[in-house]
Amino acid sequence: MTRKLIVALAASVLTIALLPQVARAEERVCRGSIGARTLDNVKVPRGATCTLRGTKVKGTIKISNNARLEAIDVNVIGNVQGEGARNVIVRKTSRVGGSIQVVQGKRAKVANSKVNGDILYDDQSARLTALRNTVGGNVQAFQNTGGTRIAGNVIDGNLQCKENHPAPTGGNNRVQGSKEDQCKSL
Repeated sequence: MTRKLIVALAASVLTIALLPQVARAEERVCRGSIGARTLDNVKVPRGATCTLRGTKVKGTIKISNNARLEAIDVNVIGNVQGEGARNVIVRKTSRVGGSIQVVQGKRAKVANSKVNGDILYDDQSARLTALRNTVGGNVQAFQNTGGTRIAGNVIDGNLQCKENHPAPTGGNNRVQGSKEDQCKSL
């Protein structure tokens, strides 16, 4: 190699080394309990049970197939996402900066919490509840078969329910948008 080429390569390597490093968000796998700590992201792996109590999550909580999450008084900057989860519970003054989305699983409950985005229950097979929450977006229940109770919520968006068997029950929801389909009377 020529001296100029060696100097150019050395300069390139030095420039790359001096550039700020992009921080990667870490994913904490939860089996068991986590208390009042701050984490980047949380994953509840297949079949595991996770209890979060007073935990702050700067990113997202993902609940895997047949897994169970109980989140008590948590602060989640991102979303809570369950796909195929056995049970997803978010309660007791929890705060979620994004949305709670629970699809193709079994049970779910969101109670006494604040959700800046949406609450979505889709294609669930066991009991679902949304009780006494403040929701910045929509509350949606679609194609659920285990019974859905939606009561006492303050919803800035719409309350939308379609193709649930049986139809959702509840009431006393204050909705800024519209109450639609099966949720017209709630």
